[in-house]
Amino acid sequence: MLTTFLLLLVTLISCRRTGAEADDVAVTDTLYNGDELTERAWDWADSVMETMTDEEMIGEVLMPAMYARSTPADLTRLTDYITRYKVGGIVLLKGDVRSVAVMADTIKRLSDRGVFLAIDAENGLRMRLSDAPEFPWNSEIGSRADDQLMYEFGREIARECRAVGISMVLGPVMDVVPGEESHGISRRRSLGSDPHRVADLAIAYARGLEDGRVISVAKHFPGHGSASADSHKGLGIISGDAVRLDSVDLYPFRRYSDELLSAVMVGHLASESLDTVSRPAVVSPVLMQDVLRSRLGFGGLVLTDALNMEGAMGVSAWQAIMAGADIVLAPTDTPVEIERAREALADGRLSREVLANRVRRILFYKYLSGLSTIEPIDIEGAVIEVNRVRTEFRDTINSVFRYPNRNSSRSEP
Repeated sequence: MLTTFLLLLVTLISCRRTGAEADDVAVTDTLYNGDELTERAWDWADSVMETMTDEEMIGEVLMPAMYARSTPADLTRLTDYITRYKVGGIVLLKGDVRSVAVMADTIKRLSDRGVFLAIDAENGLRMRLSDAPEFPWNSEIGSRADDQLMYEFGREIARECRAVGISMVLGPVMDVVPGEESHGISRRRSLGSDPHRVADLAIAYARGLEDGRVISVAKHFPGHGSASADSHKGLGIISGDAVRLDSVDLYPFRRYSDELLSAVMVGHLASESLDTVSRPAVVSPVLMQDVLRSRLGFGGLVLTDALNMEGAMGVSAWQAIMAGADIVLAPTDTPVEIERAREALADGRLSREVLANRVRRILFYKYLSGLSTIEPIDIEGAVIEVNRVRTEFRDTINSVFRYPNRNSSRSEP
């Protein structure tokens, strides 16, 4: 189980550096504690890196977006991403379950080192896949929901993901909304206005995912709940002083970090209280390195939110990598971003040491996720398996959410 693997890294907390001493390269090294499993993972990562060119390392940090479709044109594009550009992951947009299985099987046959297949599944695969089982949104959760329910929810989503070859869920949402009556962009996706309850439920969901060997990605750091704008349309500004942000917005991320869970997504958000320059978090070394890495002690993967969103404000992938990100999500034009990164690497704006550090951490988590050994997908069997949701589980979920799922009869028991 992925969570069990990561809990073996217990010396992470004691090995952390603080403040300015927490340089970028040292962060990865603090994860290694001599355990047999982690030693194998780092050894595998190092052995793969010995064979990689600069261009392959650049591709490894990119995760372009694709619709979950399996038309000849889409599969040709997917093949191009894997074989020509050597990307390290694909993030799935809208589509269907069978197409995901076909894409995952194609990826497995093309890549020796594994490729992350990621999806937004905050409330299940139906969020992106039209024929997947449907579950209520986070905002519909009732007071009867508890850690055990959310853990089982995460395990169920992990089961469905693994069936079709998805290895990463872009969730849980850690955003704390200002109040129960909030109608902001995060309202439907948030677990509420109490940072302690948000942390408890979100972490339980994440642990369910990771015990099912699917990487969880907590989002949207440093907290979208009170942001002034929808980051799909513009840069969100987080108001409030540093004390409030630390006790509310940052609190769930601190708890997630303490649990040694896998990944955090950094949003198109700015906070003058945390970074006086008010830079977007995706290019802020203060937010990614000083706050997330050093102050909160996070040692896992750091992903950007999608760079094809308006809130990205023209950020280049290499700038996000240099500032502290490991993986750049949904660049607007992957070939262009690869060329820009090559140029930045050649003239020294992008450090080769920093890039290698990012790639090493990515490969480490790929090993723990089993991507180096996963078998080809049974496509038709995967479609059936995704929809085999236990009736008892679905009924339990619906009983503790405010608005029961009216389409619960679609999936097989």
